[in-house]
Amino acid sequence: MKLRQLIPCLLGACAGAFAAESGDIAPRLPLDELQLFAQVFDQVRNAYVEEIDDRVLLQKAVTGLLGQLDPHSAFLEAESYTELKEHTTGEFGGIGVELGLDRGYVSVVSPIDDTPAARAGLQPGDLILQLDDRSTQGMSLEEAISLMRGDKGSTIKLTLGREGATEPLVLSITRDLIAIKSIRKEVLEPGFAYLRIAQFQEQTGAELTRAIAELRKQEPALKGMVIDLRNNPGGLLPASIDVADALLDNGLIVYTEGRIASSNTRAMATPGDALEGIPLTVLINEGTASAAEIVAGALKDHRRALIVGTRSFGKGSVQTVLPLQDGRAIKLTTARYFTPSGNSIQADGIQPDVEVRRAEVHELEPGFVIKESNLGGHLESGKKQPSPKHDAESGKPVDNQLHEAVNLLKALALFSRPADPLADQ
Repeated sequence: MKLRQLIPCLLGACAGAFAAESGDIAPRLPLDELQLFAQVFDQVRNAYVEEIDDRVLLQKAVTGLLGQLDPHSAFLEAESYTELKEHTTGEFGGIGVELGLDRGYVSVVSPIDDTPAARAGLQPGDLILQLDDRSTQGMSLEEAISLMRGDKGSTIKLTLGREGATEPLVLSITRDLIAIKSIRKEVLEPGFAYLRIAQFQEQTGAELTRAIAELRKQEPALKGMVIDLRNNPGGLLPASIDVADALLDNGLIVYTEGRIASSNTRAMATPGDALEGIPLTVLINEGTASAAEIVAGALKDHRRALIVGTRSFGKGSVQTVLPLQDGRAIKLTTARYFTPSGNSIQADGIQPDVEVRRAEVHELEPGFVIKESNLGGHLESGKKQPSPKHDAESGKPVDNQLHEAVNLLKALALFSRPADPLADQ
């Protein structure tokens, strides 16, 4: 049976799923456009330079349908669906980067901590122009992810377009087994701690609670904490709710709005703040996305934390993974996120309370100064002096955003924060 002969069947099968307000059954699929699709399909299957199986053509049509909706909806083959589930549990093979679409190319949302992508220097906003010798122009995210995954020890060449660069950058990256550590913590100095959340996975909420307990045991006189969400690409919505809930005593965390009833949800905090009101600063940047923005937005709106850094990525949409036959699935955008005060995250992001741009700190070359050692016939000191060591020599960059967040945290520790204006929501 030809596709055009199937159209009446399709219309008949779907008509019962939709009812007009008057109670009459009204078909929703447009017949003219379906006939157009059938004509295009026949032309491609008969005249394309290479013969393509009808099943493959229909699958490409489905991929195109979802891919044209927005950058995050996608058709998932069984392998990609399995990889997606592995990604949320924290272990997979590849280079460790969260991807998006920008200007028709695959782009870097953020590299994941302690992965080949991060070590190679990938940055949020980089356009991936080529994967090996294949252009990514018009490539789906599913295809890009599939090409970047691979066995540990294998390599892939990335050609990047970077803002400010005069020519493309070419990097050869060796794949590894990516076992993401969701939480990293340390005491920065007496009374002040640092907690890094790299991504939101199934156990991130529980890991956060344990990490806070360990830090408070290590530093009983804890006065403040920096939570670092920079280059956190997001992850699972329930995990972000768990994290925000652990830091809020009550009130609305996030709500979603969509077209179907199940997409309209409200998440509320339960009593109990793991830090018992200890001041917080939260670091964000242009690589902070999705679930990470939910946490930053909730803490900002409730005045539980001071948000420091640069405006976040702005991914405020909800993707629902819907399983299909034979282990395949679709990832479909079904709702938008809103912060407790009603602000949409989508395309706007979270604006920090205190904007601090990332800066590169360099040691200035000293001007010429005449010293004793420059004078002819000067006396020697009598002992060998060790050469001073600097951060620049150690290779450790100076993180000006973290430095500023700690300074602000110290100020917060001295002055109490205003009462939560949204506690009763």
